[in-house]
Amino acid sequence: MKDGIFYTKNTLNLGGHLLDLARPAVMGILNVTPDSFHDGGRHKTLDKALAQAEVMLAQGAAMIDVGGYSTRPGAPDVPLDEELARVVPIVKTLGKKFPKAFISVDTFRAEVARQAVAEGAVLVNDVSGGQLDPAMWPTVAELKVGYVLMHSRGTPQTMTQLTQYEDILNELLDYFQSAIAQLQALGCRDVVVDPGLGFAKTAEQSHFLLHHLHYLKLLHQPILVGLSRKSMVYKKLGGTPETALNGTTALHAVAVQQGAALLRAHDVREAVEVIKLLT
Repeated sequence: MKDGIFYTKNTLNLGGHLLDLARPAVMGILNVTPDSFHDGGRHKTLDKALAQAEVMLAQGAAMIDVGGYSTRPGAPDVPLDEELARVVPIVKTLGKKFPKAFISVDTFRAEVARQAVAEGAVLVNDVSGGQLDPAMWPTVAELKVGYVLMHSRGTPQTMTQLTQYEDILNELLDYFQSAIAQLQALGCRDVVVDPGLGFAKTAEQSHFLLHHLHYLKLLHQPILVGLSRKSMVYKKLGGTPETALNGTTALHAVAVQQGAALLRAHDVREAVEVIKLLT
């Protein structure tokens, strides 16, 4: 901290190219699943996934995040082979069609990360923070790719029962400080932190973390916020994921003002507009 301002890393080396985060950027969500809470089934074919990626990139997404395992609360487990079959061909084709785009893979499995990186992914977005696959951190270090370290507890099947905290903000800071030190000791140099809004957290806890997000700048790493159309938005408004765009946009403004460097969003144009208006 200098002159009352927290200084954080504002670039990521992704596949040998720098992503500048001095101004926040948008990570477009591309779920290739049949059961994700908002867009399940919409982009699970190759043609539909490519078309959606093209739209998001045209709207200003800096990155496309491909996920083949729904992590909504209570989602069923997906076998490894099925996740690989969903994700890897799309990552491969995206890399060929959009060679200048940054591609992220949304997975907690080291083998999915390894195969996706082999086909062009440059960032691993791990909702478990390495807790569900002990091979993940060594794999990411070996592959020398960027890594999103998210805070969560349990699995998608159990996380709603794991929301008890004595001091949630300090517990997250302690968790991230320890995990970042371990990742750096392994050789990971490009780490992004994600508070995991909605993951083993109530709506009230998620709103509290969002409004205190700037404390995570103490970690000196870029901060990713993923709140797009989540229950912390639509339940408070008495709506559904489909009616939650306006609420999502409002909370994206809070995230940017609190220091988020990456917004993970279903609706790229609106998220980009928030950034343009506020920075």
